[in-house]
Amino acid sequence: MRPATAAAVAATSVLGAGAAAVAAGRYASDAALGAPSPRPIPGDRRITVHATAAGRITLTRSFPALRPGVYGLTGKGVHAVVGPVVEERPHHGTFSADTVVRGLERVTLGSLKPGARLRLTPELHRGDPLAALGLTHKEVEVPGELGPMPAWFVPGARDTWVITVHGLGATREHPLNVIGFLHDQQLPVLDLAYRGDPGAPRSPDGLNHLGESEWRDLDAAIRYAVRYGAEKVILHGWSSGASMALHAAVNSALRDRIGGLVLDSPVMDWRVTLRALASARGVPAALLPLAVRAAQGQTGLHGAPLLDTSVPSALRVPTLLFHGPGDSLAPWGPSRELAGRRPDLVTLHPVEQAPHGAMWNADPARYEEALRRFLTPLM
Repeated sequence: MRPATAAAVAATSVLGAGAAAVAAGRYASDAALGAPSPRPIPGDRRITVHATAAGRITLTRSFPALRPGVYGLTGKGVHAVVGPVVEERPHHGTFSADTVVRGLERVTLGSLKPGARLRLTPELHRGDPLAALGLTHKEVEVPGELGPMPAWFVPGARDTWVITVHGLGATREHPLNVIGFLHDQQLPVLDLAYRGDPGAPRSPDGLNHLGESEWRDLDAAIRYAVRYGAEKVILHGWSSGASMALHAAVNSALRDRIGGLVLDSPVMDWRVTLRALASARGVPAALLPLAVRAAQGQTGLHGAPLLDTSVPSALRVPTLLFHGPGDSLAPWGPSRELAGRRPDLVTLHPVEQAPHGAMWNADPARYEEALRRFLTPLM
């Protein structure tokens, strides 16, 4: 082969490898961050239903099936609510070392058939506040930079509003877990659907930015609340929604109207969460560094975790932070560090044996009592 030809072949091979690396990185990034929402959070394997009886369900014994608390149980065309593990031995031969029995609170969609393979989810409710909780509400539209965003508004007597914002793998049905409690405190609640959600505008690049762009939709919700009578707002976010709340508390032009933050499983290091999402969705380990670089190029995500930005020092409002060591998508180390750096404002409530975004599910009574104590002086 002539030298010029050999050089051309070598250059083509390098360019081909480079193009392949770019394509692989984009594939991995899209697998982790691709919209639309909701996409089930990966990680937990499916659980097989073995049997049901009055108020009982027998499931394959596994770490997810043994978690304390109350969860949704969902699959294609199926949604139910399961309670804690039942301590007493079941009858009729349904107990074995390979199964676990939980309380079965209700079946909200479809039917639970033996052999069905389902996932636990933090979302207990289906439908709007009236259908799920019997609460009167209004369907409203919040003007945002990409277009109008649907929201549920549940009225209350106070002039401090709570704006709820879901996170990864969820929709505005997730905050319904606590909206009944907030309504009992006479707090108006605005439950927001933001870019990428059903009925909301699509993100321009079709990707989730883990709060770094989406926070502007939350900022629009703050403006809406103030326009319609809120003197103060409390931002209650889960997962990337909690990250949106942190960004808004520091960057919003109306940050002086924010009276407090409630953060559940906040995503504070987007790189760690992106790698965890990509890995759980089957991206080979060798492609994970490419996924991070591709995500930076596609979304504009900067390289600094939230703790390395101005957020910790610029935070000015009381913050209640729920997180736990069992979170594999947004490790709780940064939450511990934030609480340690700002003990004047941040109260951390560790929650054991709870997956990402499910701190309420693990112990609803304890969660709501901590929330009540936090909100009372802010109302």
